[in-house]
Amino acid sequence: MATDNEIMRAIMNGISFAGAKTKKAEDPNKVKTKARGKQYRTGAHGSGAAKHKAEIRQKVKNRPSQRKGR
Repeated sequence: MATDNEIMRAIMNGISFAGAKTKKAEDPNKVKTKARGKQYRTGAHGSGAAKHKAEIRQKVKNRPSQRKGR
């Protein structure tokens, strides 16, 4: 339970809630295994499924109905 002194200090000064602590700086030598969004969309990170999906996206993009200005 809070003491009378702590209660008076809270009444006079208010209560402040500290924000979340920041994370430590990551090790620059750490290997990143998760592909970035653009790499996944373009299939650049080596996944066969991502390459296949990127090919499908490219085919859809090249359809005459999907081209801008036509």
